[in-house]
Amino acid sequence: MYDLLRYHLGWTDERGQPQEGPFTPFFASTLALVASEAISGDFSLALPAATAVELVYNFTLVHGEVQAGHIDAQDRPSIWWVWGPAQAINAGDGLHALGRAAIMKLSQRGIPADRVLDAVAMLDRTCLTLCEGQYMDLSFQDQVVVTQQDYFTMIERKSGSLSGCAAALGALAAGADDSVVDQFQQLGVRLGMAWQINQDIDDLWGGRGDGVTPSNLLNKKKSLPLIYALEHASTADKRELTTIYMKRVLETEDAARIVAIVDSVAARKHAECQAAELVEQAFAELTCLGLSQEQQQGFRRMAARA
Repeated sequence: MYDLLRYHLGWTDERGQPQEGPFTPFFASTLALVASEAISGDFSLALPAATAVELVYNFTLVHGEVQAGHIDAQDRPSIWWVWGPAQAINAGDGLHALGRAAIMKLSQRGIPADRVLDAVAMLDRTCLTLCEGQYMDLSFQDQVVVTQQDYFTMIERKSGSLSGCAAALGALAAGADDSVVDQFQQLGVRLGMAWQINQDIDDLWGGRGDGVTPSNLLNKKKSLPLIYALEHASTADKRELTTIYMKRVLETEDAARIVAIVDSVAARKHAECQAAELVEQAFAELTCLGLSQEQQQGFRRMAARA
């Protein structure tokens, strides 16, 4: 099983042979370290929390690849494509268990037992919340009408919750009181939502902005640009989008037409503005926390990644 996990994380190939390459931690995982450093000057206090968030995120990726039927995960075949969906689900469950075990190691950083239990409870609640968000995201595939408010509620649960948890855990590890932990959580939620919107933009237009569309569009995923187009396109284009999405299976030419309609109503610009507004809301939380410019630097670097 651990060969599957090492493969998913990019450490080995399909035969279990070590692979060299940079490891890029998940956006939210880094938030835990940034929050701890902002408060205490020491990011290492939050390493168990960041590890837990990283493992939980990867648990959601493995399960999500099975749910979406994605053959590829980043630059390599998905676990389920190589070893089958049953083993992929098992591997995802293992990652979740490892994440829960990792958060317990906060006790090795001098965190009092009651605060470690608070951290465990926070991680567990977050896992439930992000599952709610994934449930909503999957259910949207079968709905023709999804509002922008529906979308924001979904990404707050699916993505914002884990980023919020990470920032809160970093603050907790640094010894912050409950009110400060809550503020860091709200800050993280906003940055996580902005990150998800920008991910959706890249998914729809391609990382190079060249109109390349991935399989999640063919799976009828409802992202913010598409929802905006369904609300603001001409009557004829709305009718065409609805007709396309009522098909049992979308084809490549359908994806190209969807992108063309979305482009016609400047939906990308709208989504980018929404992401920027969420980042501004996160910075407002920073102001309320009274952090110095030096203490804010890590968060501003994270905002650039969102």
